[in-house]
Amino acid sequence: MTPSEESQHPPIPRLHGEYKVHGGKLVVVDLDIDGGRLRNVSVSGDFFLEPDDALDDINRALSGLREDTPPSEMAAAIEDALPDDAMLFGFSASAIAVAVRRALSKASGWADHQWEVIPPSVLPTHINVALDEVLTEEVGAGRRNPTLRFWDWEEPSVIIGSFQSFRNEVDADGVQRHGVTVVRRISGGGAMFMEAGNCITYSLYLPQTLVDGISFADSYAYLDAWVMAALEKLGISAFYVPLNDIATEHGKIGGAAQKRLANGGMLHHVTMSYDIDAAKMVEVLRIGKEKLSDKGTRSAKKRVDPLRRQTGLAREAIIAAMQEVFMDRYGAVESRLTETELSAARDRVATKFGTEEWLHRIP
Repeated sequence: MTPSEESQHPPIPRLHGEYKVHGGKLVVVDLDIDGGRLRNVSVSGDFFLEPDDALDDINRALSGLREDTPPSEMAAAIEDALPDDAMLFGFSASAIAVAVRRALSKASGWADHQWEVIPPSVLPTHINVALDEVLTEEVGAGRRNPTLRFWDWEEPSVIIGSFQSFRNEVDADGVQRHGVTVVRRISGGGAMFMEAGNCITYSLYLPQTLVDGISFADSYAYLDAWVMAALEKLGISAFYVPLNDIATEHGKIGGAAQKRLANGGMLHHVTMSYDIDAAKMVEVLRIGKEKLSDKGTRSAKKRVDPLRRQTGLAREAIIAAMQEVFMDRYGAVESRLTETELSAARDRVATKFGTEEWLHRIP
């Protein structure tokens, strides 16, 4: 090829992807694509690997794979190629697959998106639950940027998981006596007892590309890394108890739930206890002995350790600190709900979330 021809056909730049393992090291992948296959793959990073030449085995395992190879198959190819005595510290075959997918633009990182934050505003519980579905759909359809939304509400409520039995989770007499609203959400997980000001609840609406290649279990801690940083800033050392509980050395402080939609949108929802009335909670929820035994406790009143006791801060101050950390970490900007979104949520309450059919779909 002559110099003039080269100027008309510049070389295709190498593809580059990075993935920081939660609690681990940075994995970097550079590669070329030729004929739909990975070529000249080079894995690097600040991880530790023994023996040294196992890195060559990793690069060879990836080179030649089709660019549409699922991340699980990429990880399997790497693991099959590694010698029996290989030791990977601070990363894994799955982490390498995520970095590859990011290089191919099939997976995304936090910095690839313009994030928005919707501060708390008081809304009926039915609307809050309906907004989770509406906004997840909007992000999946590309009509809204990925968003963090803080909830607020006034009426005492119980929100049960999508797959929970109403009669097994809710004490009908207690609900009636305390004037509690019961709503079923779209995500799985357990029931939540919420009174005005007693919880901190937020929802993340994101594209599933952000967790591409990350296992379902690992995605929980990955999506809540920012809130762990915020809690640490407030003097709380929190950690995940698999699958979806957030805890400190003093006990559980919250739990997470997820829902992935067919259009590529994803909901990650977290509720943390601030100042819960545990006595009332056990009157409106049927918290079985089996569940308490699984949590290693004897009393439902000891299951949740409120954030107020551990921080001494007002609920609003904790939310403000969380919002600040998220915005600083991901370059997020403040946003608000649109009238179109609120109208869609009201319609969804009328047709789904406010109906007896939905609430009692699992009696």
